[in-house]
Amino acid sequence: MLDLFRKVALVEGTTTLMLFLVAMPLKYLAGWPALVPPVGWLHGIAFLSYIAFMVIAFAYHRVGIVGWLRSIIAALLPFGTFVNDAWVKRLQTRA
Repeated sequence: MLDLFRKVALVEGTTTLMLFLVAMPLKYLAGWPALVPPVGWLHGIAFLSYIAFMVIAFAYHRVGIVGWLRSIIAALLPFGTFVNDAWVKRLQTRA
């Protein structure tokens, strides 16, 4: 289950970067807002999936409160899910 969570986290992190580094700059710097709605939807779905898979995987592996908090914070920061991946990978090998 942690392997699937890591894949979802990769998608969530990628959509965050697409939104912040591509869609929003095009909207505000180039006056072209067309990418914000579809990328925003993708990111929203990815974020909700991240939370759902985190709850399932972490409950199954009995992750402590620090792990939960670090993973929630990671989802809120650009590059956060990529940084958190090393920890999840260690958790996966420990299981």
